[in-house]
Amino acid sequence: MKKNSKRFEELLKKIEVDKIYTSQEGVSVVKTLASAKFDETVEIALKLNVDPKYADQMVRGSVVLPAGTGKTVRVAVIAKDLKADEALKAGADVVGSDDLIEDIQKGVINFDVLIATPNLMGLVGKVGRILGPKGLMPNPKTGTVTMDVAEAVNNAKSGQVNFRVDKQGNIHAGIGKVSFTEEQLLSNLTTFVKAINRHKPASAKGRYIKNATLSLTMSPSISLDTQELIDLR
Repeated sequence: MKKNSKRFEELLKKIEVDKIYTSQEGVSVVKTLASAKFDETVEIALKLNVDPKYADQMVRGSVVLPAGTGKTVRVAVIAKDLKADEALKAGADVVGSDDLIEDIQKGVINFDVLIATPNLMGLVGKVGRILGPKGLMPNPKTGTVTMDVAEAVNNAKSGQVNFRVDKQGNIHAGIGKVSFTEEQLLSNLTTFVKAINRHKPASAKGRYIKNATLSLTMSPSISLDTQELIDLR
């Protein structure tokens, strides 16, 4: 069994391991756990009572966090003509069509989010095997396949978080930086969980959120009150 580092043990002393924290308490405590030399990400992890092997229980979507994510997001857009111009005006970092696809085929991926207009998804399909494993494939459910490229670029730049449940029913997401205020983090947390609740599958039975934790990039986790989260609407 791997032994915890001295730093980790010191952080454990700041939390009550067996306590279930409210969202407000969790945010307050997690800010005291900063110990790295960089601005750590505040991460939420949810265990959902769904079985993703069934298509009607796949939880997937996106949400724009009110206080942003604290990250600089590089956005690429596959579009032509007027839509390409709209993307550039909205602040996209890379805009193209066949030329951008060629770059991706060569392994040149200098973006964090890829947006595409529906009419060019056939083109994007050529690099699906490259984009898919990296989580970069545009998808209508996350708002990255759209004719409104300006809004999509703005959302990506201003704090949009995409989420997708894994095979075990877990969802992980960064909801800000430890340097954010408690109010900003609580607002982001609440907004994120509300989005998860809105995506609850009709076929999901029982308690929707089974477990929830809050942590920093390099800290132990804090257990959150799942009933409080389930009640968020």
